[in-house]
Amino acid sequence: MKLKMAKNSLFAILLRSPWWVSMLIVALISLLSGALLPAEFVPFGVMGAFPFLGIGLVAAWRQMRAPSPARVAEALLKAGTLSWRDFSSLLEAAYVRQGYTVTRINSPAADFSLSKDGQIHLVSAKRWKAATHGVEALRDLVALRDVREAQHCTYLCLNPLTDNARRFAQVQGVHLTTDAELAGLMDHV
Repeated sequence: MKLKMAKNSLFAILLRSPWWVSMLIVALISLLSGALLPAEFVPFGVMGAFPFLGIGLVAAWRQMRAPSPARVAEALLKAGTLSWRDFSSLLEAAYVRQGYTVTRINSPAADFSLSKDGQIHLVSAKRWKAATHGVEALRDLVALRDVREAQHCTYLCLNPLTDNARRFAQVQGVHLTTDAELAGLMDHV
């Protein structure tokens, strides 16, 4: 069973924040421990900062590996100019590189079925250039996920979804590919 951190927990928020925020908390805890605790308890107070140090290091590692805003913009521009055949081939190669077994699906709801470690993941990307994205395409993807008994599904698009579609995706557990994730996929091919 894979453990999942609550979206709005302190550590989840710190993982999404700049790395230096966690390091600032480490420094603050260490300073307060030195100032407020008796000398024999200072090391124990400083040890209370270790989880924040770990989160800060993980956040720094992720942020260091993330594509720059200029690279994200360049990747989105490139993706918008590709034909479906070229774009789908690029996505397929990126998922294979990540260790997935990729099967193309001839369905209006999803384009790829990815399998890895016994998990099935459906990806819908055919409407990646559409100007608007509503709930209908997401409903179809969720229905196909249920029919195929897939564990995960992802919806990939360049333009933002409507608020209703975003809420529907959150409730139904549909992963919406971020611009940075798309740039990362395109970088690895």
